[in-house]
Amino acid sequence: MGYGNKIFQAACQELERRKRQAEELADRGRERFYEQCPRAREIREEMAQNAAGAAKAVLSGGDVRAEISRMKDRGLALKAEFNQLLAEHHLTEADVTPQYQCLACRDTGFVDGRMCTCLKSLQRRMAFEKLSMSVPLENCTFESFSLDYYKDDERAYRQMEKVFAACKSYGEKFRADSPSLLFKGGTGLGKTHLSLAIAEGEAKAGHLVMYVSAPHLMDQLELGKFQKDDAALERERFDRDLPEDGSTDAQLGECDLLILDDLGTEFPSAYVNAALYNIVNTRMMAGKPTIISTNLSLKELEQRYSQRFASRVTGYYGKLEFLGKDVRVQQRLRRAQQKNS
Repeated sequence: MGYGNKIFQAACQELERRKRQAEELADRGRERFYEQCPRAREIREEMAQNAAGAAKAVLSGGDVRAEISRMKDRGLALKAEFNQLLAEHHLTEADVTPQYQCLACRDTGFVDGRMCTCLKSLQRRMAFEKLSMSVPLENCTFESFSLDYYKDDERAYRQMEKVFAACKSYGEKFRADSPSLLFKGGTGLGKTHLSLAIAEGEAKAGHLVMYVSAPHLMDQLELGKFQKDDAALERERFDRDLPEDGSTDAQLGECDLLILDDLGTEFPSAYVNAALYNIVNTRMMAGKPTIISTNLSLKELEQRYSQRFASRVTGYYGKLEFLGKDVRVQQRLRRAQQKNS
């Protein structure tokens, strides 16, 4: 799947900068060489004339093969003389010709009209850098997730071991048609942490991931401010840019993985409920995965939204229940104890 226009344009601009830098550097090196060795400039001009002569020979008829063979030998002799002059000045071909970072496309981004792998890789790197600036990924990885906070409750510990393993497996095996997930459980049990850990891996793999908290998303929907240039939403959006039309359906429907965090903490309204159902149903019909985290039970989801919404989540989402005590409270207590000790 392609990246959004902003990242595509930024990647193309970066390749153009690389190309221009390589060519300008080669131009400066070549001019310095010509100043030291005027004969080298003459050789380059003769090589150009020789190549033009070969084209004329083809058009003029006559013994074309013999003429081209003669010009080929002449070209090789000029090239050898040029390289000899380079060596005498302690230079190489690399000092006077552009050294493109990608030899396949010469830093243009395209080979025979097809996007080069270097442009694809550059877009992926830029998208991940954008993700990294948007959320504290270094604090929300699988490696930084600790099961120690659940050890006081054996049942919670066993459950969270399963939850952690399931999330890690989901991230490792993620595909565009992976199943959707519902993270449910109390506050501070790691739902956001593990959803962002999944997001980090998928963003690195080049997938389009969108993270947004339910209160913020619904506020923007209700106020009619859900636009592609909305600065507030941009802070919660990461990886590839989204469609240019700015519509709710297009923006939320385009991403490979949508993470809707803290569902149930937004201000309730009929409009919000309808919009939420539309988001979930549209992505379900398109076969696109969504991760929803909530403190509400399935019964509470039905009571707060609708039986129709709850049936979508119950029937099509894999459910992971988070157990234990609020990790953030435990972390604060540990810091206080360390400070007082």
